Amino acid sequence: MRVRAWACVGLVVVLVACGSDDTNVEDDGGSTTGSGGTTSGPSGSGGASTTSTSGSGGAGQGGDAEAVEVCARWNADRVDMSEGTWSGALAGCMAGDTSMVGRDNALKLINLYRWLSDLPEVSHDATRNAKAQECALMMHANNDLDHEPPMGWTCWNADGHEAAGKSNIATTPGVQAVDLYMADPGNATTIGHRRWILNNSLGPVGLGSTDGYSCMWVIGGNGNGNREWTAFPSEGAWPIEAMTASFASVDDTGWTIQSQDINLEGGTVTVTEDGVEVPVTVDVLLRNYGSRYAIKLTPQGWTSKAGSTYEVSVTDIDTPISYQVRMVTCE
Repeated sequence: MRVRAWACVGLVVVLVACGSDDTNVEDDGGSTTGSGGTTSGPSGSGGASTTSTSGSGGAGQGGDAEAVEVCARWNADRVDMSEGTWSGALAGCMAGDTSMVGRDNALKLINLYRWLSDLPEVSHDATRNAKAQECALMMHANNDLDHEPPMGWTCWNADGHEAAGKSNIATTPGVQAVDLYMADPGNATTIGHRRWILNNSLGPVGLGSTDGYSCMWVIGGNGNGNREWTAFPSEGAWPIEAMTASFASVDDTGWTIQSQDINLEGGTVTVTEDGVEVPVTVDVLLRNYGSRYAIKLTPQGWTSKAGSTYEVSVTDIDTPISYQVRMVTCE
């Protein structure tokens, strides 16, 4: 089965058609989700100019305290990756529900990536969960993905249609979908799924899943993140396993920097590995997919290595950005 995932955006008042990476629609960039706790990651990823501590060891390599903390969280949150069970059925268009363990595991992964990126945790909402569940049923029943499913679709209903226009949607169950969204293959001009999950305003989310399709409601939240900018991978110790957690590598789909307020589009980007400049292709991403501005840095002829430190700098913008990513092994 070919796995697909689409990201969407909406207007402040009117939700417009959402789709894959060739859809260029705009919103206010700040009307999306996020409530919940204020747990922060190990080292922050959103200052104007920051540096991190030195060192390159992982938790299993006698690494520094930050690496130990990061790897402990990474490993603990991924012990249970079960999808749970779906109580619905395509026959009779019964949306049913996904069992709590599946929904909790999906939320746990969302919050893991947000913690690594120094963003507040989010919760899920019962009403949005129910509508996202109807969305997942529709996608499964029609063996297709559409942010504007037509009324002629099997199992169409208004709640599922609403959720489809406000959700990341994928041809995988909900837990597996989180890693897929963060890699975000097939969305080269937006990396929209990742940017929605790392949005300052994310939450509460809605999580619906069958045993083959899922919807994650990401639009229309009231989160309290306050990062000036967010990078993925983020500053400080970073699990090398996060680069290949899904079937697509982040080195292939691209590293990203996103911001609601800093226009990154005219910046000059430099990346060094252990002090030696390495080549990257820099692409300006379409606006307003989870952030007003974003750029993508794609390694050329190299891949991330555990034990290496990568320094990323963006200059020739109003607020220059500089940060270090230290790849550590968490196995």
